[in-house]
Amino acid sequence: MRQEDPVATHADAHDSDASAREADTSAMGRAIELAARGLGSTSPNPVVGCVITDASGTVVGEGWHERAGGPHAEIHALAAAGGAARGGTAYVTLEPCDHTGRTGPCTGALIEAGLTRVVYAVPDPNPQASGGAATLRAAGIATETGLLAERAEEGNAAWLTSVRLGRPYIVWKYAATLDGRVAAADGTSRWISSPESRADVHRLRAEADAVIVGSGTLRADDPHLAVRGPAGLTAADQPLRVVLDTQATIRPTARVLDDAAPTLIAVAENLEDAATRHLAGVELVRLPSDKHGISVDALLRELHRRGVRSVLLEGGPTLAGAFVAAGAVDKVVGYLAPVLLGAGRSALADAGIGTLTDALRLRITETVRIGTDIRITAVPAAPSVPTALKEH
Repeated sequence: MRQEDPVATHADAHDSDASAREADTSAMGRAIELAARGLGSTSPNPVVGCVITDASGTVVGEGWHERAGGPHAEIHALAAAGGAARGGTAYVTLEPCDHTGRTGPCTGALIEAGLTRVVYAVPDPNPQASGGAATLRAAGIATETGLLAERAEEGNAAWLTSVRLGRPYIVWKYAATLDGRVAAADGTSRWISSPESRADVHRLRAEADAVIVGSGTLRADDPHLAVRGPAGLTAADQPLRVVLDTQATIRPTARVLDDAAPTLIAVAENLEDAATRHLAGVELVRLPSDKHGISVDALLRELHRRGVRSVLLEGGPTLAGAFVAAGAVDKVVGYLAPVLLGAGRSALADAGIGTLTDALRLRITETVRIGTDIRITAVPAAPSVPTALKEH
């Protein structure tokens, strides 16, 4: 009888384990890529991707959550896999849901398909939908969590923030010169950034539920704020255009008031009705104000109530300062142009930071060349304070 070499056997087992881990990581990475295809079309639901392998580890099904109210990622992947899913593994970026909403629970579909293992990256923090892993385990399905969790969280940051903090996820975007100016001394700002950078901003808009500007930016630039997209893009596909206009100074001819996309004007709650008569037919919301203008907390609470889960902040330095002061900036996307002005408005106005020790420190997550510019993406090095909306 042949004697087995214990050292060789151990090495083979180690290689097998490493190969299995590599296959798991590859499948989850693919699921995260698939989830990103739903950005801009799934809100108020999360973006989710799913990959299914058969009993031998071969990929037999892929899917992602394509649109709110439509089938979830697991359902699409199971449909693609068919009977090959039996005895296989599902890799999902978010814990499979265990409740019935506009669609049925994904746990039931996974159990019925005969899967023997489910690997998910991030536990579901929504109490109405969580518990999927426990249901799967009770049905005899092995479950594992945490694989590529950081990447999966980053891709689903808007929805996770909305659930955990009760407010939308905020991306502050700006374009500036290398010396930090967003406008020249005479107020001119078109165009600091390159055409490629401006096109990239439309991608950011398309991924957001709402775009916010202040009345100052509106008066200076009269921006349109709609996504310049493919033919057939309807107003329903566009992000909500939100204008913070405490005293209702917006002109009836402003471009944001056309029918290309929905628009919401936020005015001070104590503003007299006479001040808004010129905006008949425009949707208004009255909100409390503070020293910065419209209360950021109140605004975000109202937007969250309306189902807005992600916001692109496109206002000027004053509005950006108000959001930073409120601890309500989750990501910064800066387009830096190879231009020097030496004078003019800086990118950020008063943000309530009086000393260097109180500065909002950022961690750079990406640096990319866009046309002639550099796009820098950064997130707070520590959680913003306050992290959640205050209750009143």
